[in-house]
Parts: sequence; structure tokens; C-alpha cells
Amino acid sequence: MNEKDIIIRAEDLRFSYDDTKNYSLNGFSIEIERGSRVAFMGANGGGKSTFFLCLNGINRPASGRLYIDGREVDYSKRGLLELRKKVGIVFQDPDNQLFSASVYQEISFGALNIGMSEESARKAVDQVITTLEITPFREKPTHSLSGGQKKQVSVADVLVMDPEIIIFDEPAASLDPKHTKIVRRIIDMLSERGITVLISTHDVNYAMRWADKIAVVHRGKVAAFGDPEEIFRRPDLLEQTNLEKPAAMELFDSLVSKGLLNPELKVPKNLEELEKYIEIL
Repeated sequence: MNEKDIIIRAEDLRFSYDDTKNYSLNGFSIEIERGSRVAFMGANGGGKSTFFLCLNGINRPASGRLYIDGREVDYSKRGLLELRKKVGIVFQDPDNQLFSASVYQEISFGALNIGMSEESARKAVDQVITTLEITPFREKPTHSLSGGQKKQVSVADVLVMDPEIIIFDEPAASLDPKHTKIVRRIIDMLSERGITVLISTHDVNYAMRWADKIAVVHRGKVAAFGDPEEIFRRPDLLEQTNLEKPAAMELFDSLVSKGLLNPELKVPKNLEELEKYIEIL
């Protein structure tokens, strides 16, 4: 992998919330390729969200080095402003992110805060509102929106700044099936644009289907990092981190063991791919 292909590099990061040796990040290291889709998985409290906050400059590691697009993160006021142009984060709870009176004002705030002119900000906000299909509630108070609508506005907050990296901390948390599909469609759209997208999720079926790579985080470190099939083929790792094998892989393995499917077939990423194998039996 060429150096220019690495957009995020973390080297031995350590971070503690209480200035003790009880580290939330305890030697956290990873390299992430530009334009990739990476799912961060593992038990709650393992360090996923802490690492995300380091990427956005909200947390500053006690030690180690963090590079974004080949440059070590600069924690000065100017450096953090530049960092947040490159790295946007959508929080698990939108109420921790939204604070302006109306949807339009909310989305405009980020654009103006990074130095866009009012005219440029207006154009950018209008484009994002159209892209994310939130025109019907653009003038509504943010507090009056549903949870799913708030999540869409949280994404718009980030997207309007045209970042190179977008982070979703549990993107489907507390969403109904309709808005889960909307948010996942937005995530796919961002990936198709070449944006590097990181998510944390406990949904092994979604991670198998969506991710290029999976980072399993355990006790403040990256316990494993690899292709989804590689990760889910490790029962020791799954047991250690409270994960399970995706349904499509579980059923595929069962059919192979019974001699009903050829073990040389590519492992299906979802049940739809598995159904195609079954149809030709």
C-alpha cells in the first residue's frame, strides 16, 4: 500500500478521561486507506467512540501520533479548524449535535464557522438539503423533528463542510426501520463519492454486507483489522468481543457442511447472495 493511499494513521495512541493509567485507548494503532468503508466493532467501552473523538480533535491523545492525510494532527485553534474541515462526525444521539433554532440555521452554522462566505454557504446548504431530501422540514425548529429527521440533519451538518472523512457513531441507534434505510442509503451515497466512511456498529449482518474492512476494538486496542470474511472466520475473536457470525455466513457454512453447496463458492455477503446459490441447486 502506497503512503499516499493512507488517509488515517494512528500510532500507539493512549487516552484517559481521568488522567490516570486507566486508558480508554491503550496503544491504539491502525492505518485506513483513502475512500474505504470501515466498520468498527466490539463491546461497548472498548474505545471505538474515544478514537472517533480523537479523529475529530475533540479528544487529544496523551501520547502517540495521529496523522490525517499524511499530516500529524495540529491541536492549535487553526489546526483544529482545518481538521474539522477534513473530518466530520455524526454522533449517536443527534441531540448532542443540534443546537440551532431551525434546520436551515443549523446546517448553515457549520459552513459559516469554517469561513465560507454567506453566498457560498447558502449554495452549499441548499445543495445538501436537496441531496439529503430534507427540504420539507428545512424551516422547522430542530427540537420538533423526529429522531430519524434529526439524524438526517446531523449528517447535513457534516456534509455541508465537504469533508474527506465522515464518521458515524452507531448510525442506526434508536431509529425505526424506515429511517435506518434512509441513513444507510446516505452512507452508501457518501461512499460512492469517494469519501472515507467509518462507522461503529454491533450489527454483524450490516458490517458483512457494507464494509471493506472491519476493525475489532477491544480494551483500547485494535484486536484485529481485516476483510469481513477474515474477521468473522475467527471464533476466538468473536467470543472475546461479544460478536457473532453473520447469518448469511452461518447458513452458507451449514449448507456446505451438508454437501449442498460447493465450498469453493465465494462466501455470500448477505442472504440475497445466498439465495442465488440456493436457486441453482
